[in-house]
Order: sequence, then C-alpha cells, then structure tokens
Amino acid sequence: MIEKDNRVPLYYQLMDILMGKIEQGELKEHDRLPSERELCEQYNVSRTTVRQTMQELEKEGLIYKEHGKGTFVSPKVINQSLVQFYSFTEEMKKIGKKPSSIVLDFQTVSCESKVAKNMDLSVGELVFRITRLRLADGVPMMYETSFLPVKRFPDLTKEDLEQAPMYNLFRDKYQAIITRANERFKAVTTTEDEAKRLKMSTDEPSLLIERVTFEGTNVIEYTVSIARGDKFSYSVELK
Repeated sequence: MIEKDNRVPLYYQLMDILMGKIEQGELKEHDRLPSERELCEQYNVSRTTVRQTMQELEKEGLIYKEHGKGTFVSPKVINQSLVQFYSFTEEMKKIGKKPSSIVLDFQTVSCESKVAKNMDLSVGELVFRITRLRLADGVPMMYETSFLPVKRFPDLTKEDLEQAPMYNLFRDKYQAIITRANERFKAVTTTEDEAKRLKMSTDEPSLLIERVTFEGTNVIEYTVSIARGDKFSYSVELK
C-alpha cells in the first residue's frame, strides 16, 4: 500500500506497485489497467499522482494508451545481449515465446557488388537470397533477407527452411560450425513495405541490423534485418 508519510514520492510508490504487478504476471501483456478514478479510489491518491504515474510508466514503455479504450500493459521489449552469438529462435524460446518464420522468397541469384564485398565473394558467384518474416507468438518481429553461398550449402531448398531453423540446418545438414559473427546496427525509417510486413506504421522507428557470420575465415551468411523498434533493445557489456 501507499504510505503517505514515506519520503518516497506518491507517484513513485504507485509506479512501484504497478510495475510489480506487471513483473509478477498479475497484469499481463495487453491487460487493461484500472481507470484513473479507480486507481485514485484504490490507493487513496489524487488524479495528479495517478496521471504522473501513468506518464512515467508510458515513458518506460511499460504501458500504452488507446483513445477511447483505456490504458494497457505493453508487450515486453526483448533485451538482447550482444556479448555472445545468438539466434532469433533460441532467444524467443528463452523468454517463453513461440518463434516461427514465414519464407516469403527463396531464389538463387548472382552475387552483386555489395553482397560480394560483405561475403568475400566474387561478383557473379551464386548465392541463395532468402527473405523471411520472423514472428514470436504470431506477432511479426523482424523482416530479413539472408544471402548464403550456394557452394557451401548445395541442395538447400525452401522446404528445408520451412521445416527447420536456418542455423539448425547449418549444423545438422551441412555440419557447419559458426565461429563468430559481426553485427552493425543503425536506426532507420520504416518503408511502406516493411511497415506492412511488420504490422506497424511508417512513422514508427526500426532498427537495421547487418550480420556477417563466419565459419573459420569463410563467410557463410550475410543477413540484413529490419527489427521493430518497439520490440527490441540491445545491450553491450563494457570491460
């Protein structure tokens, strides 16, 4: 309960209570929060206190508002550590979400200059170009295009990628051992096509992620991903 004689500001105490309910699962994703009036009555605080609490929770990305409907608990932002190699599939499983992928396009193409440079290939070499939509619990999270050298993954098919995660195929079908990966991040505006795929608006920010994956000294994957800015955060440990 809120303690009026506590030195901690009332709005901060109320924030702590509501955040606790969210963290403990008493309030789940997309649950509707009590109205301002209900919170005032329940915790014996003023509307000013409740409004300040809501403003701070919204700034933290813990709640969102829908005009005419109320205030709701936001879906959890996925905090990805960049200390070690990770895969979308495994990270979603770790936080209790069901990962899935839709293969939107699968083609064998000649390597153009930018892809060739990133993959240390010659222009014109054959690569698989794979476009996928990555989802968690059915919600679109990332829109990505991957390039794989045909000579390293002969006979790879669209059906393979529809039946198993790509890195599992690397390991199980081709005995590929990933030794390291380099990633580059950049905030970008969302194009109309990306927004349509990711079910977001073009005025919402996205994160462009370029990954180059190595097997020893050889590049076996170059992927360009567009990640929803409201779904991901990334952290790096500095030593």
